[in-house]
Amino acid sequence: MAAGPPGNDEPDEGRVVSKITSAEVARVAGVSQSAVSRAYTPGASVSPDTAEKVHEAARRLGYRPNALARSLITGRSRIIALVVGYFENQFYPSALELMSYELKKKGYHLLVFMASNDDAETERIVADLLDYQVEGLIAASVAMSVQLASRCRAEGIPVILFNRHQGDDGLTSVTSDNVDGARRIARFLVEGGHRRIAQISGWRGSSTGSERDRGFRFGLAESGVEPIHCVDGKYSREVASQVARDMFSGSGGPVPDAVFVGNDHMAFAVMDVIRHELGLRIPEDVSVVGFDDVPIAAWPSFNLTTMRQPLGRLVEKTVSRMLETIAEPDKPPIQIRIPCEFKIRGTARPPQAEWTEER
Repeated sequence: MAAGPPGNDEPDEGRVVSKITSAEVARVAGVSQSAVSRAYTPGASVSPDTAEKVHEAARRLGYRPNALARSLITGRSRIIALVVGYFENQFYPSALELMSYELKKKGYHLLVFMASNDDAETERIVADLLDYQVEGLIAASVAMSVQLASRCRAEGIPVILFNRHQGDDGLTSVTSDNVDGARRIARFLVEGGHRRIAQISGWRGSSTGSERDRGFRFGLAESGVEPIHCVDGKYSREVASQVARDMFSGSGGPVPDAVFVGNDHMAFAVMDVIRHELGLRIPEDVSVVGFDDVPIAAWPSFNLTTMRQPLGRLVEKTVSRMLETIAEPDKPPIQIRIPCEFKIRGTARPPQAEWTEER
């Protein structure tokens, strides 16, 4: 293709268009190159007038700052990694959205890793974390937390456990008060007149699953009631569905008149079995209570009575503590537990008398 006449602004096919640099932005804006850098660095000292000049010049020139290059110069990537095991549970997509938004407000970005329970996977993720120069790790994976946290601490990467803990004081963790929440569910069901109460717990190998199981059993014992079934649902829809079929077959003992399910993700599966396979009514024949209060729990199709995790506060505390730890690496670890809120809807028969909670 022939070149156009002088002054033609149309680029020739195949011609390489050079990338706009911060020096060119500085020249057009009439400021120093360091002022351009400060204008694109969250928290840096730059006057509003200078920032406006820089951004206007950048818009005119089509300039975008090179975050990777800046991180190599400053040693700050402003990236926080989040490791999760799965997204089937609607709690985690909601947490991811809020966490990304909260970090963005602070000038950080979120890098998400999916994890499996495998030593080679742990090493690969650690290598990626180092390659991306992440400034911190938020671990929300049940299986990976202990291994990954230990490796990251050895590499100097601060770690916070989100929605779980390790059972010791060596790492900062941010969780709901699962024990108290499950205890309150037990009391609610007993005072609603239920006596054949069953539990399909979350995976008891996780801190959330074991705490909710412990709190629920404790709450029943306070009222002098023994659970008729307590089965581990493994946080799996398929497992929880089969457990529900077995419980309501009558072959393993009395049929429940109430079931506490360790999270909403499993509770939806249990409700589908009860209603559509077994033809039972909720709550007339059996009450169902979940835990988490994911967004679809309030949909009319489910209208699930559940214990709400304070997701906004969990995320806010996690992010603020992570940034504090980045600023002060020697900050001692703490365990943060936030109270839950009971959402009483239509899947559980409430106490006949007006019911008030006393924690």
